[in-house]
Amino acid sequence: MFFQHSPEVWAAHPGLVAGLLYAEGVAGKPRADLPLAELHAAARQRLTGGTEASFPEIQAWRRAFARMGLAPTRYRCASESLLRRLRTDGELPEVHPLVDLGNAVSAAYAIPVGILDVARIGGGIEVRSARGDERYLTFAGAEEHPDPGEVIFADPDGRAHARRWTNRQSGWSAVRDDTATILVVVEAMHDGAARDVPRVLDAIAGELARGWSAPSRTALLTPTAQRFEF
Repeated sequence: MFFQHSPEVWAAHPGLVAGLLYAEGVAGKPRADLPLAELHAAARQRLTGGTEASFPEIQAWRRAFARMGLAPTRYRCASESLLRRLRTDGELPEVHPLVDLGNAVSAAYAIPVGILDVARIGGGIEVRSARGDERYLTFAGAEEHPDPGEVIFADPDGRAHARRWTNRQSGWSAVRDDTATILVVVEAMHDGAARDVPRVLDAIAGELARGWSAPSRTALLTPTAQRFEF
């Protein structure tokens, strides 16, 4: 299996820093408490200095969405949506331990974190422009087709595992109760991304080891090393 960005994506977004994490043996509940409260508190503390829209991590994704022709305040990257919900509702919903961990880390670092069930992504994922005939499954179970030119997570079977890049994940490969092997995708474009993306990977890897005794394999993708195989 593989994960990669198309050359077109790298050319259009040269500031992209992408980190990948592969882990097996993460089924069931963690055997140690996850630091969700601490991560949420870190995000709330940062929000006391201004809304999420002022964060450089979020501003970089807003500029990227604008370059893609998307209204940044209509289509928000995942980390901005989480921070906005945390600021307005005071908390994040509990979904699944792995998802809750990814969401908490994403909010604390203001960086999008996607977690995919490896058993459900076919032969691999390429982040590329959509043709328009790919199939996207909403969490409500409805099928959609991405707009031509929209950046998606595409597998070789024509399924879109994310729409509008970091805006909305698909139900195809969402974490479920029987998920045992995961691929974590961390992407950022702000000036400190090369420093922060490895920190996000380390934070997640540490909690997977502590909670599930699961070792992780990580990698950083670059324009000269565009593919992660697992």
